[in-house]
Amino acid sequence: MKSDKIALFDLDGTLADYDGQLLKDLQHIASSYEPPPVLYADIPYLEARRHVITSQVGWWLKLGKFQLGWDLLEAAKEIGYSISVLTKGPSRKHAAWAEKIEWCNHHLAGYVDGVTITHDKGLVYGAILVDDWPDYAKRWLEHRPRGLVIMPASGHNEGFTHPNVVRYDGTNLDEVKAQMLARFNS
Repeated sequence: MKSDKIALFDLDGTLADYDGQLLKDLQHIASSYEPPPVLYADIPYLEARRHVITSQVGWWLKLGKFQLGWDLLEAAKEIGYSISVLTKGPSRKHAAWAEKIEWCNHHLAGYVDGVTITHDKGLVYGAILVDDWPDYAKRWLEHRPRGLVIMPASGHNEGFTHPNVVRYDGTNLDEVKAQMLARFNS
């Protein structure tokens, strides 16, 4: 029987290793004279390259699993949450929408009860949200003052704090599971 407590899981940077693959691909096309690429630094030429790379047909399908997100997925499943993927659809990369669904079908069969692709994660109900991106967490929490966000650690969310957000860095799984369980039982 499906639980009425829903755990929403982001895909890119949470369950799928978006940053790792993107960094590898950026390094592959970089000149030997360039400094190492920095993700999310708002550097125009890197943003243009990121767009070209992630627009390639099949790029989203080759993303590997991101271990921090999978630790949290296993914990949520163990507690009894109904699991749904909640991912943002790139507005200019429509093939990515289909590839995200295909990735979920390949890697998450038996884990998830549904997949939602949206432009606004704040519109989707869940008891908890597992997401690496601070802006999406803040938007989701605007409508859920009792909601809980679990944030897999990454460089772009380092230093982000919010009373309803706990950052998971691979060393604090017991703390995170305790908060997930408390939210499940509330």
